[in-house]
Amino acid sequence: MAWPNVPAMRSRSDAFDDHVLDAVERIERRTPAGISDVEFAVELVPPSDPAPWEDRQVPLSRLFPAQAGLPARIVLYRRPVESRVADPRDLPAVVNDIVVEQLASALGVDPVDLDPGYRPEDED
Repeated sequence: MAWPNVPAMRSRSDAFDDHVLDAVERIERRTPAGISDVEFAVELVPPSDPAPWEDRQVPLSRLFPAQAGLPARIVLYRRPVESRVADPRDLPAVVNDIVVEQLASALGVDPVDLDPGYRPEDED
């Protein structure tokens, strides 16, 4: 017998993955051309060896541009994102903003084109 799939039994990792999937699905519904050429992944933490040109602060996500026949990849780092959110109820909005920003960068469009409700933090 297996336990029923109830919210209390979901891990933080599963919940975070769901937030990423929800953000991607919202964008896919608004984007006629689709975003099938971009892959998404979630990792617990970023690699400990940043490239020399990267900032020394811990990244929340990373965009790996398409190259040599491989699609572009967007990786979100769960622990750094969760640690930057003061209220866990804000996590879905923060994840959505990260996905919108990275996807806009991958596609070469303005983030507002992907999510009309997107507002960068510095515009508050």
